[in-house]
Amino acid sequence: MDWRDIKARIESGEGPNTEFKRGLGDLSEIGGAVCAFANSDGGAVIIGVSDSGEILGAREDADVVQARLTSFLHTGFGSPVSARLGRREVSGGWTHWIEVPRQRGFEPMRCAGRVWIRRGRASVEPSPSELQKLYNAFGYILTEERAIMSATPSHIDLHAFRQYLDAMGFDTLSNPQPASEDDLRNRGVITDLGGAPRATLYGVMAFGKDPQAYPQTRDFRVDCVAYAGEDRASDVLQVADGRGALDEQVRRSVGWFLGLGRFETYRGLLREDRRLLPEAAVREALVNAAAHRDYSITGSGIMLETFSDRAEVSSPGALPNGMSVESVRAGAHPRSRNELMAHFMVVRRLMERRGRGWHIMRRAMREFNGSEPELQHDERGRTVKVIFRF
Repeated sequence: MDWRDIKARIESGEGPNTEFKRGLGDLSEIGGAVCAFANSDGGAVIIGVSDSGEILGAREDADVVQARLTSFLHTGFGSPVSARLGRREVSGGWTHWIEVPRQRGFEPMRCAGRVWIRRGRASVEPSPSELQKLYNAFGYILTEERAIMSATPSHIDLHAFRQYLDAMGFDTLSNPQPASEDDLRNRGVITDLGGAPRATLYGVMAFGKDPQAYPQTRDFRVDCVAYAGEDRASDVLQVADGRGALDEQVRRSVGWFLGLGRFETYRGLLREDRRLLPEAAVREALVNAAAHRDYSITGSGIMLETFSDRAEVSSPGALPNGMSVESVRAGAHPRSRNELMAHFMVVRRLMERRGRGWHIMRRAMREFNGSEPELQHDERGRTVKVIFRF
């Protein structure tokens, strides 16, 4: 791209592939535009031009500007940006430009830990649906064994991992013991990516120190909402989110639900306090949602919602491995989408591997208020929902 191309872009104005900056200023603002172009179809950031297209010229020393930009392109992003720099002396100073090609890698480009995309003339952070499309465009389909590039072995809680091994009956005290990284690798907690060890999605969600700290995993939690009425248009009474590792998400979400209170009934002359729903039913629905959700659907979490007449647990993804609503209700042999995560929940004593989940929920509800849990499978919207009537 030469000066004639740059002048043509200036004359055409800002757009999906062109952004103007008056001066070098805060490099993070330039970084957002560079990142957005790298994640889309490429583009050019032109420095020394006003938003209206007036060529002002940047007054800073041209060599210093070029050096700062070169360093920033190599160190200011999730990975070095393969961009070309250019400059032209104009009245009042210099016009610089950064020609950014479309990037390809294991995941979208990030600047200061944030993903940016181009939306019209602006560089913005993507919505959950846009982020999912972006990961899919990069070929980054998350499975439990896929590496999270920004998660290293240092982000794994070794104490939690040792507790897990102890629960399985492994001797973690006697010598000799395998090196920590070898142990983590053998258990699928880390894997090698580009010659460096990286935590897997399973490793992050089971043993991560901060499982929701990464762009891909920030929505892998349970969102808890209590509404005053029968639909989402009603007033919101309480909100919370069940964050942390898989088992922590379940425990925190169940704890939130139990904290919503009780209601009073009378058996003869005696008052009886009862929970809104049996704990076993809510726990079972959340455990299955956390273990079997489709983790390739980014930007969407599990939902625990309560309304005036019911509670709903919604999980992203269709039923795993060809299962149907009928086979779930019949207690068919369990099929897990995420084998390592399911095994983790079994070891944590939160679930079984016998296909009894639906029967546990059904029996708990029958004994509680004589109702039946409802199972809805939206294949088109890729959602599984369990409904409990109060």
